[in-house]
Amino acid sequence: MSNLQSNFNQKIDYVFKVVLIGDSAVGKSQLLSRFSRNMFSLDSKATIGVEFQTKTLVIDKKAIKAQIWDTAGQERYRAVTSAYYRGAVGAMLVYDMTKRQSFDHITRWLDELRGHADKNIVIMLIGNKSDLDSLRLVPTEDAKEFAQMESLFFMETSALEATNVEAAFNTILTEIYRVVSRKTLIANEDTDTDGSASLLEGVKIVVPGQEPQPATSAGCCRS
Repeated sequence: MSNLQSNFNQKIDYVFKVVLIGDSAVGKSQLLSRFSRNMFSLDSKATIGVEFQTKTLVIDKKAIKAQIWDTAGQERYRAVTSAYYRGAVGAMLVYDMTKRQSFDHITRWLDELRGHADKNIVIMLIGNKSDLDSLRLVPTEDAKEFAQMESLFFMETSALEATNVEAAFNTILTEIYRVVSRKTLIANEDTDTDGSASLLEGVKIVVPGQEPQPATSAGCCRS
């Protein structure tokens, strides 16, 4: 994949909205900063409400503009940020691998996400702060098992060391592109056979490669 941000004349083929969710202080803003600007700040402050950054990539010769929304993790902003799930085609559920509670809360965040987002949304579980492995309180196997049970992608990252950050975002954006392409293919087939495009509402998108595969500790998995 190539970064096309320097080419202002580049035609944008798709705009994908992805939300970052999870408890406060798990590193959501740092992940976004590392991906969008390749920056990390030790003085980062808590996100108030919602912020977003954009980055343009090439996937399968298509220009994809990723619009990444960083939602505040504090409870008092939950009612505000829930509205921002609308239109999201991807989500990253982030926990801090040195804070067990942040992982235990993932189920609640996932339930909220699925209650507000489209059922075909692509979801990735992110175990952040892998640079602090000596302080780990969430075993990789626990996260893998949860990801497989809930049909999520999974990857461990370090925003500080830039470990797997680019790979995580590229993986979720590529999978979103595959789902959208599949929808377009189905719509075209319906147009050819029925003379009118299907609205695609209620259609389950079967993405190739969904079957369980062995995953490495720093790799990506999905059941």
